[in-house]
Amino acid sequence: MRKVTIAAYDKQWPAMFEDESLLLKRTLGHVIAQIHHVGSTSVPGLAAKPTIDILLEVVSLNALDTLNAAMARAGYRARGENGIPNRRYFTKGGEQRSHQVHAFATGDRQIVRHLAFRDYLIGNQEAAERYTEVKRSAARASENDMHRYSTFKAGFIEYHLQLALADWARRASLPRENQD
Repeated sequence: MRKVTIAAYDKQWPAMFEDESLLLKRTLGHVIAQIHHVGSTSVPGLAAKPTIDILLEVVSLNALDTLNAAMARAGYRARGENGIPNRRYFTKGGEQRSHQVHAFATGDRQIVRHLAFRDYLIGNQEAAERYTEVKRSAARASENDMHRYSTFKAGFIEYHLQLALADWARRASLPRENQD
């Protein structure tokens, strides 16, 4: 059974993302349109489960599906949509999960949701600190049940995701020189 552990921010997480990005680029090649570090490990200073979340924008989910064996050779387990329509989800590390890949076709609305939430937490230290508190409380209350852990965090995430999406939309409508 996986244990829900919240670790202090590790300055190695960005390097771990970069290393894995290179492996994924070699493994998937032209199927990757863009690759992003998302999730709590992508937010400097934020405590997190020590699992690197990677968001892949792919040219086609069908093309990605043909590479499940290559992903297995790279240490990943294909888990299909795993509850989110039009996603391909891969995990690495078994019970001691080290990486998760969330793949969506370029243009899928889930991409913006992940990036907006990440950018919002990076730019809002107060929200990031509160999120750390929420995650630590959720970890204690969940008794190592990942579903319960996610449920405990859901209200915080949904509220702040809406703020993040509003900020993302506002920034997208500004001329580039005014985006700070």
